[in-house]
Amino acid sequence: MYRKLSIVSILFAAMLTSSCSKDKDDNPTSVTHKVQFIATASAGGSISTASYGVDGDAHSATNLSGTSWTSPELTAPAGAYNANIVVNGAGTSNASSLKVGIYVDGVLKKEESANPGTVLSVLLTYKF
Repeated sequence: MYRKLSIVSILFAAMLTSSCSKDKDDNPTSVTHKVQFIATASAGGSISTASYGVDGDAHSATNLSGTSWTSPELTAPAGAYNANIVVNGAGTSNASSLKVGIYVDGVLKKEESANPGTVLSVLLTYKF
């Protein structure tokens, strides 16, 4: 009787330890992403600078003018952590605005607007 009970106990313990182990993929499939940044100022506003990038791949655009700016499309490598952008501009009145968006694979993932005013600045980060 004790022998059957101990065999059953050992089998039950073996099932518990094997069924409770996490199914973990040691080789997750990583994919690259196409990232683009878009900034839009209200009428009369002007975008002056943009610093943007994915992880350590930083870029800057200076001496900009106009109410809209679109970055070149960047390729975020597999395993990239985040995309960042800082855009500065000026408004003509206290009601002027600046809106910045981060697009990943053609889809808007995050958007932020500056507080209305004559000095406009937006800092935006998106984590993959």
